[in-house]
Amino acid sequence: MIGRLPLTALTFAVGIAVASLTPGVPESLRKVIRLAHVPGAAQSARKAADSGQEARKEESNGEDKPAIVKLTDEQVANARIEVAPVEEGVLARRINVPGVIVPDANRIAHVAVKLSGTVAELRKNLGDAVNREDVLGILESREVADAKSEFLAARLTNELQQELFERAKALWDKRISTEQEFLRSRNLAAQAKMRLNITRQKLFALGLTETEIFALPDEPEPLLRRQEVRSPISGQVAERKVDLGAAVGRDNLETELFVIVDLDRVWVEAAVSPSDLPAIKVGQAVSITARGVAQRANGKIVFISPLIDKESRSARVVSELANEDGVWRPGSFVSAAIATAEETVAHAVSEDAIQIVNKEKVVFVRTPEGFEKRPITTGRSDNRMVEVVAGLEAGEMIAVTNTFLLKAELLKSSADED
Repeated sequence: MIGRLPLTALTFAVGIAVASLTPGVPESLRKVIRLAHVPGAAQSARKAADSGQEARKEESNGEDKPAIVKLTDEQVANARIEVAPVEEGVLARRINVPGVIVPDANRIAHVAVKLSGTVAELRKNLGDAVNREDVLGILESREVADAKSEFLAARLTNELQQELFERAKALWDKRISTEQEFLRSRNLAAQAKMRLNITRQKLFALGLTETEIFALPDEPEPLLRRQEVRSPISGQVAERKVDLGAAVGRDNLETELFVIVDLDRVWVEAAVSPSDLPAIKVGQAVSITARGVAQRANGKIVFISPLIDKESRSARVVSELANEDGVWRPGSFVSAAIATAEETVAHAVSEDAIQIVNKEKVVFVRTPEGFEKRPITTGRSDNRMVEVVAGLEAGEMIAVTNTFLLKAELLKSSADED
């Protein structure tokens, strides 16, 4: 009987027997071996394997569904994800130089006293926001009391002399009084008016405003020795140099009371080497970044020093920068990228819009459901804007801020599906 079996069948049967009795053979292989003993089982197993391969082949041939991060409008707003259209952009060649944030010299006010006195009230403290003409403090001074009193006396004298002159003029017109009396009255009226103007100018010099001078006749007498110190600009109290009750004014006493700084606009002072100066021009765009600050700000050059510093061998270049949100604090060290040449490209996106997912560059395109992951091909870059060669069309809305949140959500969804 054995001699009638084909040699291959005999060999296969022996192999089955040996493998089934070997301890190290995996259970999956043992099942295949057992199926081999069942008539027709091998054919059934082969058909099932072929069906699985065809199903996987059909699945692999099908198109991949786009990866979408589903977010509502409210979730997008809470995550502070901003979107912007894909449009034409400008790539620039830049010179990177170190810089420091300083206050705009045109937005600093040193509030000083113009007389000797004592600090009676302090209405603003360090860090307080102030508007132009806000009262910072109140001084008490004999000098201002004398000046106000002198003005009030001159005012009354002037009113009296003007009335006497009008009366003398009327009598002279009727030839009732002599010409000498008329001329004397006119001279006294002119002197009284001149004296009033002098005392008014003295009050202006001491810091009183036209409104305060106009209200002096109705001011209570105890308040005549008090003078309000007002802020000349809007900003923030950066320094307060006196305390309550301190004597200020002349004779080596403190004359500066407050320093007010408006930081809605600041300067960036950069040091540029002489070799780079020929490429620097007033009005050129400057991109400002700093370690620990997520935002990137754009400004422009407003001043280039004609002098080279002897120690650093560099020139001072000043750029103006908007700072309404107060991110850029004076004294902070920054990096300034000065654009020296520009080139326009058809499609450009900010570097913050691009993320790396599975070793490919992607952006997130806004859709009604949320954001769709879109692979892109990039070209040139200036470390601020990146040229997009393929993957996006003009006008498509993409996420440009906090895109790392979208990447994290996408990876999380992929992990949950696996």
